[in-house]
Amino acid sequence: MINRVLIRIKVVQLLYSYLLTQSEFKIEPPVENPSRDKKYGYALYLDLLMMVLEMSGYDISGGRRESPLRGIALNKHIDHNLLARSLNGIDEIRSVILKGRSGLSQFDSVIPSIYDAIPSLPAYKSYIRLKKVELKDDVALWSSIITNLVAKNPEFMSAARKNPDFTLAGFTRGVNSLLYTLNDYNDNRTLFNHARHALDYSLDKAYELYHSLFQLAVEITRAQDLRLDAAKHKYLPTDEDLHPNMRFVENKFIKALTENEDFTNYVDDKRLSWDADDMLVKGLLEKITQSDLYKEYMEAPGEPSYEDDCELWRMIYKNIILPGDDLAEVLESKSVYWNDDLHIIGTFLLKTIRKFAQSKTHGEDINLLPQYKDDEDRNFGPELFESAIKHYDEYKALIDSFVNQHRWDADRLAFMDIVIMITAITELLSYPAIPIAVTLNEYIEIANAYSTPKSGAFINGILYSVINHLKAEGKLLKN
Repeated sequence: MINRVLIRIKVVQLLYSYLLTQSEFKIEPPVENPSRDKKYGYALYLDLLMMVLEMSGYDISGGRRESPLRGIALNKHIDHNLLARSLNGIDEIRSVILKGRSGLSQFDSVIPSIYDAIPSLPAYKSYIRLKKVELKDDVALWSSIITNLVAKNPEFMSAARKNPDFTLAGFTRGVNSLLYTLNDYNDNRTLFNHARHALDYSLDKAYELYHSLFQLAVEITRAQDLRLDAAKHKYLPTDEDLHPNMRFVENKFIKALTENEDFTNYVDDKRLSWDADDMLVKGLLEKITQSDLYKEYMEAPGEPSYEDDCELWRMIYKNIILPGDDLAEVLESKSVYWNDDLHIIGTFLLKTIRKFAQSKTHGEDINLLPQYKDDEDRNFGPELFESAIKHYDEYKALIDSFVNQHRWDADRLAFMDIVIMITAITELLSYPAIPIAVTLNEYIEIANAYSTPKSGAFINGILYSVINHLKAEGKLLKN
């Protein structure tokens, strides 16, 4: 029932949310009206952040300065390490790099000796013995590097003193600020686990919405039954009150639904109810009973067939319940996921009613749609989400290369566009059975619905360039 269209939307939404919050490190903001000590301390703090990135293999000058490490043997253990990758993804750090505000060149003479001395640290010797390096291990190593090879290094201090704004208190403040930033990090495992749980939960809630919408029809029918019964017992009832037309209340589709084992078991297990939303139920009942659709059904000659009863509710959902603002407002208050799900789940609801109408046994042989068609669909969302995170840096660099070719400013792209393209590339490379055209169409539709008005056309162009590149390199073999 939950198809890949909805799963893709959920993955993009949760990936967007996760990537916005997943930065482990918080960069200190500049101080307003700083003293000399604070001003120099903050400048050194930024320089030290840049130095960590440069010794980790990142270009921190945008090509404006040759790295002092050029020609020195690469230390594979710290090259593009987890800590540096996280720092490099922070907007404040990228801004420093792009604007060329770093004063790191004053330390060019001493950086090579610091880099060469890293393997002598006990912390490094413990680090390279680890079977699997985690962020906390990078933090411990770089804290040791800064403490032992930078803060206590006479040559580094001598280079720092050449800055006319240097103060000893500012130097200490800058070093301590960096150590605080490194050690006060958020463990992304917690954020990742929360995002994965949210993905599963949102898909479970979509399936719950499917049943809740059916339950809404049951409760609307029950409300009408109670209304007719109340009219019989009012003071001076009319003949119509005493002998009401029960066609709507005795609708055969509703009867089949309430006797459907799949439906009743799910409703009972999840305790689904619209009791807290009686105003919605009453409001929808009023709109239904005032509609021409209802009046034509109630006034039609003869006994309605089972197919007629199914068709009535299909049309009620299609024309009254699903398009209305009343339901959308209530769904928004009940679950943060449901408003976005309503259109897709509504189509499955209508298909299910049509399936009931085709039954030769008045619905006895009909099962409601399962949550997933098969295990492959069940695993599609989690696998797509995890793979997109794993390859984020790789695919982001690929996107940036083609954005630059098209003379777009990569740093001004809508972040949602980036997330959509990352997810699309992940699907292109990870699912050989899904045709390229299907993937392209699905993510362009997502862009049109969830990003800027021009995003669909832009994403289409970039993804076509990426696809041609991947085919030329032999990494994408499908058509």
